Amino acid sequence: MDARRAAIVYNPVKVPLDRLRDALGEQERLHGWSTSAWYETSPDDAGTQAARDALADDPSVVMVAGGDGTVRAVAEVMRDSGTALALLPFGTGNLLARNLGLPLNDVERSVRVAFSGRTRAVDVAIADMEDEEGRRSSHTFLVMAGIGLDAEMAENTNALAKKHVGWLAYVAPIARSIVRNRLFHVDYRIDAGHVRSSRAHTVIVGNCGTLTGNMLLIPGARIDDGLLDVVMLRPRGRFGWAGIGTRLTLQGIAHHSRIGRRMLALTPDLRALAYAQGRQFDVRFETPHGVELDGDSFGHIARARITVRPGSLSICVGEDPDTGE
Repeated sequence: MDARRAAIVYNPVKVPLDRLRDALGEQERLHGWSTSAWYETSPDDAGTQAARDALADDPSVVMVAGGDGTVRAVAEVMRDSGTALALLPFGTGNLLARNLGLPLNDVERSVRVAFSGRTRAVDVAIADMEDEEGRRSSHTFLVMAGIGLDAEMAENTNALAKKHVGWLAYVAPIARSIVRNRLFHVDYRIDAGHVRSSRAHTVIVGNCGTLTGNMLLIPGARIDDGLLDVVMLRPRGRFGWAGIGTRLTLQGIAHHSRIGRRMLALTPDLRALAYAQGRQFDVRFETPHGVELDGDSFGHIARARITVRPGSLSICVGEDPDTGE
């Protein structure tokens, strides 16, 4: 019997356990691995302690069965550990898996990828945040950090609605935010550049670029380029929002062909979408604003520093991953 063994960190609310156990048993027998160890998340801990317990047993790979929030919590522990992480996506968005071209809602294929042995080193972003009272916190994220619309979606969308209707649950908070179209003042700096000021409806710092529905929010984002990509949404009324929606949809379509990418590069920039790129993003707000990391709300903050840790997490990608490049 091979001494290798997998650890499974799983969200019991989202995961079809019987089907997952069957798929794991098949791959364990095929590859000669020992029986996998299981670590359950809890309502008040999305996976941080479960990941610590899993790593303490020195597994060959840690599989994360759940959504982006569970993956984020596990990655917070696993970055720089040298142990590979495998995604078993069972969430609403599964944005990290989408951006890596990994199987979605396919238990058997996802488990096969986890046992394949091929990994890809990806970047991890760190958000060091401070609230109005001066309390500080630091958290990892892999996909996106959002202030504004993105944070309102994370904070105000009903968990039960997300479970039953998926991304349709976000329609109401998106619509409310667009109708109000409230802009806020933001001071920011990229790397060691000058401090700049702007008014924005939404600020997103991305490590990945694609949302659900093939909507490409940040064309320049790559999960392994050692850079962060910032986009500010600055629409002027509903027509501004219409322009943003049209541009994001077209970016998603054009990104899948070389000709489309060339045509998109020749398209004039949209003033309502401002992009920037760097290794560090400092931001300060006149009034505290809500922040989300990979779809989970982290309350209101007055300032933040977001940095990137290049190649600090290894993710299983199977034999022929579609990286979207």
